[in-house]
Amino acid sequence: MGWCHVKRSAPTHPLLQGMDEDARFYFVHSYYMQVANPQDVLLTAHYGLDFAAAVCVGNILGVQFHPEKSHRFGKQLLDRFARCS
Repeated sequence: MGWCHVKRSAPTHPLLQGMDEDARFYFVHSYYMQVANPQDVLLTAHYGLDFAAAVCVGNILGVQFHPEKSHRFGKQLLDRFARCS
């Protein structure tokens, strides 16, 4: 649980445009998803191991962290999320 920096896996995706290079988000649990297709991963994070922090499959976007608890980084992400849908 806590703050974790993320790394872009798909830098050209509209959800990630304008995201700060030092973006960090608030994770509230230790669970993580295993992604079947690595090309679906938008962001990764590292906490003991690298894991998918955000994914996109078609028009479905999902994040492992809580953007609403992630200060300005989360606010920026939610704004871009609304524009992508």
